[in-house]
Amino acid sequence: MLAHLSVNNFAIVKSLQLELSKGMTTITGETGAGKSIAIDALSLCLGGRAEASMVRQNEEKTEVSAAFLLDNNLHATRWLEDNDLLDGQECILRRMINKDGRSRAFINGSPVPLSQLKSLGQLLINIHGQHAHQLLMKPEQQLTMLDQYAGHHDLLKQTHLAYQHWRQAHNNLKQLRENRQQNQAQLQLLDYQMKELNELALGEEEFPELEQEHKRLANSGDLAICCQKAINLLYEGEEVNILNLLQSVSQTVIELADMDNHLAHIPTMLSEAGVQLEEANNELRAYLDNIDVDPERMAYVEERYSRVLSLARKHHVLPEELYAHHQALLQHMAEIDSSEEKIQEQEEALNHHYQTFFSSAEKLHKSRCRYAKELDKLISLSMHELSMEKAQFKINVNQQNGQPSPLGFDDVTFLVSTNLGQPLQPIAKVASGGELSRISLAIQVITAQKVDTPSLIFDEVDVGISGPTAAVVGKMLRKLGESTQVLCVTHLPQVAGCGHHQLFVAKQTKAGKTETQMIKLNAEQRVAELARLLGGSQITESTLANAKELLIAA
Repeated sequence: MLAHLSVNNFAIVKSLQLELSKGMTTITGETGAGKSIAIDALSLCLGGRAEASMVRQNEEKTEVSAAFLLDNNLHATRWLEDNDLLDGQECILRRMINKDGRSRAFINGSPVPLSQLKSLGQLLINIHGQHAHQLLMKPEQQLTMLDQYAGHHDLLKQTHLAYQHWRQAHNNLKQLRENRQQNQAQLQLLDYQMKELNELALGEEEFPELEQEHKRLANSGDLAICCQKAINLLYEGEEVNILNLLQSVSQTVIELADMDNHLAHIPTMLSEAGVQLEEANNELRAYLDNIDVDPERMAYVEERYSRVLSLARKHHVLPEELYAHHQALLQHMAEIDSSEEKIQEQEEALNHHYQTFFSSAEKLHKSRCRYAKELDKLISLSMHELSMEKAQFKINVNQQNGQPSPLGFDDVTFLVSTNLGQPLQPIAKVASGGELSRISLAIQVITAQKVDTPSLIFDEVDVGISGPTAAVVGKMLRKLGESTQVLCVTHLPQVAGCGHHQLFVAKQTKAGKTETQMIKLNAEQRVAELARLLGGSQITESTLANAKELLIAA
């Protein structure tokens, strides 16, 4: 419950400190005194929109803080635990607004984004505004009110998640089908490109070997000439060759070694060199003897090498990259060929997610129908109590044409008949302004009993109500206040007198500045205030007596 509200420099409020209690607290005051200003300030702590105009004139900033007791509020406690913001059994929301319009938010002293303030605020307090009857005419608001009454939080979350999965599968399938048309055109182009590559059937390491063989065959004549020249220089030259010269050098060095043993190792070195030269000569001779160019082989290598170069240019790759390019195209074709299989898989996934969504939405539909019937009876009875004796209320829950939405399949419409014999019609078409206010109030009071939020605020929801009906409204709110903290801004004495506590809002002008204050009234002051509400500025013994009767009746 809301235990304390502190407001500083907010609009025409200089400073306000409110201690609030359990039960029903009514807030009254003269017209224009700012009876709703505390609620407006509290809305900032709940994540409401901040504006620079909210800062009191000539002040630097506005600061509003609200302290809530968490007794038995499991949802808020769990939220604070999950966000590492729990600090005992009290929760303090604070909002600061600078005169330039910038604002900061805090939960238990820790700075938080505005979204967290809004999220937690919904679990702490629920505000029913004086324009709630206007929202009541919107179908989406009617659906929300039914779901709140039925406690569909978990079921709505489950349905929304199932819808998201279905939607994602639907988008994936749509994309695959669009890609299929593009793939068909690609497949025709790939077939043309792949035909030549498949015919070539280039091996993974073939091109370097092919390139080397092409180079050797193309230079076979030069290879033979150079090879023969090398053999002549090494061994076969009649006048001079390297092996003869080496033998002559070896003989000379042997003679030197006989004269000085420091040179004894050199003949060995020269002998080993001679062996190496002879082996080189033998290999050159064998190579020369085998240089025999096969014209057919030459033609084959030339033609294949040229095809590789030509296809590499055609596909804009290097010749050594042609094999990898071919494999990549094969892989791409395989992926395109498997697109039909992927489409089939995605169709199965879409059907699975739709069935999951349908099951969840069907549970939601059945539950809405059940609670709609319950609300039909309760709201009709409440309307009878609010001087609409012949009125009938009904909630129509219709399934849409199978088109999924995050909230399920249902359209919800509030129907009402305000007179006997009159057919049920949408509430916006039938109810007058006063009737709409009473219907809205009946719905809000009844649905509030099922909402887990421990504090409720009714901000002039009794507009358009008077006389005996006002007394019924007061009793309704007081009964609600026995189990939930209720704050009610009202101008009706019958409602104000039903409160367990009463606050009076007064506006004063000091030194050219206007200030609004809220005062907790004692029993005697309550009688005087109720008398003012009953008789205006002229308070008589009669109005005082009536005021006392109101308090006694409450």
